Amino acid sequence: MTREGAASSGSWNGASVRSQVATMAREDPDHRRFGASHHGYRLHPPLTEEAIRSFEQMHGVTLPASYRDFLSVVAGGGAGPDYGLLRLTEDVDDEEALHDLRTECLQVGFLATPFPYTVDRPGPGKGGDADYSVAGTLVLGEVGCGTFSRLVVTGSDAGHVWLDDRSWGGLTRGPDFSDWFTAWLACT
Repeated sequence: MTREGAASSGSWNGASVRSQVATMAREDPDHRRFGASHHGYRLHPPLTEEAIRSFEQMHGVTLPASYRDFLSVVAGGGAGPDYGLLRLTEDVDDEEALHDLRTECLQVGFLATPFPYTVDRPGPGKGGDADYSVAGTLVLGEVGCGTFSRLVVTGSDAGHVWLDDRSWGGLTRGPDFSDWFTAWLACT
C-alpha cells in the first residue's frame, strides 16, 4: 500500500494528502464513490496546536500521534473513509445516528478511560452480544447501517481504528489511523 501522504514516522504531508483528495474529487465529479455524496471530498482546515491541546486537556488525554498530526497538518475533518471524518469537537444533529455516540465520547472521563480490548469482540451476529465497552474511543465517523469507525485514544491499543457494529458484527480491530486513512486514499 502506498503511503504518500504519511511518512513512516507518523507525520503527514498535508499538501500531498490534499492533492490526492483533490484528484479523487476531479475523478469522481458525480460523487459515485461510497460516502462521497456526504463529504463531497471537502477537507476542513487543519486545527491549531492550541485547539488540539485544549481538547486534550479538557478530556485528560493525549491524542494518538498519527491522528493528532493529521488534525494539525492535513485537516480538522471532512473527506475520508466511508461518510468522512467528523471534526474533533463537531456537534452532530440530534436526528443523526452519530449524535448519541458523539455525545457519549465527549462526556468527562470517557476518553480518559482505557479501552479494554486488543482483540475482536463478537457481536450478536457472530455469537456474541452488543454489551461491550467503547470507553476510551472517539467516534471518527459513520460507516453506514448502524456501524461506526472509532479511534482508540487510551489503552494498549491506542491509535488503532476499530469498527463498531453493535447490531451484527461487534467490535473489529482495524489498522492504525495512518494506515486506515491512507488505504482510503489508495482505493480508487
